[in-house]
Amino acid sequence: MIAMRNHILTPLLALILVFSLIVLPVSAATTSDERVIHTQGTGTITTTPDRVEISVAVMTEHADVKAAQQENAVKMNSVMNALKMAGLTSDDIKTTGYSIYQVTKDGSSVFPTDKRAQVYRVTNTLMITLKDTTKAGDFIDIAIENGANNVDYISFTLSDEKQASLRAEALKEAVAQSRGDANVVAASLGLTVRDVKEVTIGGGYYPASPMYDYRMLGAGMEKASTPIEAGEVSVTATVSITYIC
Repeated sequence: MIAMRNHILTPLLALILVFSLIVLPVSAATTSDERVIHTQGTGTITTTPDRVEISVAVMTEHADVKAAQQENAVKMNSVMNALKMAGLTSDDIKTTGYSIYQVTKDGSSVFPTDKRAQVYRVTNTLMITLKDTTKAGDFIDIAIENGANNVDYISFTLSDEKQASLRAEALKEAVAQSRGDANVVAASLGLTVRDVKEVTIGGGYYPASPMYDYRMLGAGMEKASTPIEAGEVSVTATVSITYIC
């Protein structure tokens, strides 16, 4: 009789055990009293740039396309040689554009039939990258004096190393701001921040400094040193954090 009773109870105990394993986690989840505070933080670091990019170009025009090409090549070689003689390397100089196209120009003749002429315009564009931002004006002058007749723009930026370092600082500021806001809100509600539940890091915002347009600077430039001021740039980082109270 006892053996039969045990034989009946064993399946019942197994069913009860399986049922408890299924029910208990659901019960715990539905009775959770977890309180959360969600905040965002922003950190911004402003600094002086340590890189400057200067776009210069040689533009030549001639009725004969070959003549326009050859003149352009001679002038651009002169520009590049002068830049290297001044201390730049091949890594600091990069060709970023080369174009040949036909344009119609107005002539100076008083006769209507002679006022328009077809010429070929050749443009070779060079990007100069400097690690010393105080030398921007000097290298513009060197390029112009040796054949460049366009300075398209100047942009002050940050090196990858400095940008990464400043972003780390900006992230720390963003986290501190987020935690400070969470502490104030929690205290106002009679709560205490106990832990962090979730963190989302926003994409960093790295605004470049304003670009200065010096197009056709060489056409009427006087013999004087070109003054260039670097200004400042900023690196911004954001975080979104959920705190447990």
